[in-house]
Amino acid sequence: MKKWTFLELAKKIIEEEKKPLSPEEIWALAKSKGYDKYVGSQGKTPWATIAAQIYINIRDRKDSPFIKFDTRPKRFHLRSLIKPGEEGKFIDEHPVSVLPPKKFEYLERDLHPFLTYYAYYFLKAYTKTIRHTKSGKEKFSEWIHPDMVGCYFSLEEWKREVFDFSSTIGNISIKLYSFEIKRELNFHNLRESFFQTVSNSTWANESYLVASEIDNDDDFHNELKRLSTSFGIGVIKINIDDPDSSEVLFPARAKEYLDWDTIDKLAINPDFKDFLQTIKNDISIREVRKEKYDKILPKEELVRSVKK
Repeated sequence: MKKWTFLELAKKIIEEEKKPLSPEEIWALAKSKGYDKYVGSQGKTPWATIAAQIYINIRDRKDSPFIKFDTRPKRFHLRSLIKPGEEGKFIDEHPVSVLPPKKFEYLERDLHPFLTYYAYYFLKAYTKTIRHTKSGKEKFSEWIHPDMVGCYFSLEEWKREVFDFSSTIGNISIKLYSFEIKRELNFHNLRESFFQTVSNSTWANESYLVASEIDNDDDFHNELKRLSTSFGIGVIKINIDDPDSSEVLFPARAKEYLDWDTIDKLAINPDFKDFLQTIKNDISIREVRKEKYDKILPKEELVRSVKK
């Protein structure tokens, strides 16, 4: 028998029940009816996949059969089953195909200086942009090189005697960061962006997905939080109007040990290799040479560099 998509499954359940249902209710009913066996790969949270796919369908298709009811939890219904008097209960999402596409007057790379500023003042880390064009990706997976990397040095905070002692016993305290940057995050690009970050971040102590525009929808926020908690990836929201108001929405889960095999692969990129060499040199001379990392711009200059 032909496998069903999650959208086909959701449509059939709502047609049979003839009432608005939450993604969790759709999946519970599918299991009780035995329909779950007709769906292919299910994953650990199929109800989250149902929610994501319906949201995307509503927003991207003018002829979507689904509508979203303004209830808690959010429930979905079919337009064809709306009864008289129910029209005011659902949210009429304007699909992307109807509205002009959102225009950005800045590129992802324009967000790099904002992240450099935030990392320096709020994470106490120095960053380095990794140019993917230097990587020779044909040798490895496309998703291996992060957009930016960073390093926190304890030598700027510890007394010299403490740092020297830690060096003697081979326990120098530094923290390496991996950053993946997107202009926006929404249901349409969340999974690809998130798992790209996961793929690029296994080597680092802390890893973050960074964006300047993040969907405010409650269900999207909950899914973003679930993914962050499950995989230990942090989320940073960059504020291009006020860089000091940028914030960590979800913290990264710190890893004690570095993945040296992946670091060795990353070193095929000259920018990353220079980053490692710079850290080594800074530790040896007990001084961070700021000019070797991405330049930290004043916030006024950052704000002038982009427009919404």
